[in-house]
Amino acid sequence: MTRNKTSKAWMQQHVTDHWVQQAQARGYRSRAAFKLLEIHEKDQLFRRGMTVVDLGSTPGSWSQVARELVGDEGRLFALDILPMDPLPRVDFIQGDFREDKVLAELESRLAGRQVDLVISDIAPNLSGNRTTDQARSIYLNELALDFASRWLRPGGHFVVKVFQGEGYPDFMEQMRQHFKQVLTRKPKASRDKSTEVYLLGKSCLVNSAGAVDNEDSPA
Repeated sequence: MTRNKTSKAWMQQHVTDHWVQQAQARGYRSRAAFKLLEIHEKDQLFRRGMTVVDLGSTPGSWSQVARELVGDEGRLFALDILPMDPLPRVDFIQGDFREDKVLAELESRLAGRQVDLVISDIAPNLSGNRTTDQARSIYLNELALDFASRWLRPGGHFVVKVFQGEGYPDFMEQMRQHFKQVLTRKPKASRDKSTEVYLLGKSCLVNSAGAVDNEDSPA
């Protein structure tokens, strides 16, 4: 199949996709919103008043869901190296979350608040080389995990998209070193052929300040 035919086939599948149509009907920026909603419905991730950080937030569908679920009393901080169209009551910071300047800006905006939940639907730009793309994906996962382990309060939670393949078992083990429990989720809105799953790290054990979670998270 030529590239043009492949593109047309993908577009036809996209516009007729149930989740794409639902996202358009409900005003979500992408079908990915339903993945986070399903995880929340199963695991009760969010509660009103939470402080949440969305890593790799663009185009913003996860931020839309999180904003709805934390309510007006909650705070949501979204970070992405790409621009994101503004969303009401979402603090967006454009930049690389590994850079000191971006982290200093986040710390300033947090104003002493502790982070209850880090969510990450981040993925690399695909090259078409499966081995290279998988390595890039795991690398981003590791960066997101490092961020979560530094910024989460003890007992906080972390959700991250992971592609199964080379490096996946090792990353799962890294998750287990930082959280009391690590669960695997495959939302219905994930395409059947995709190797993506979502890992949920429940109850962060220790943060960069050395604080330890000695009790079950109230979330």
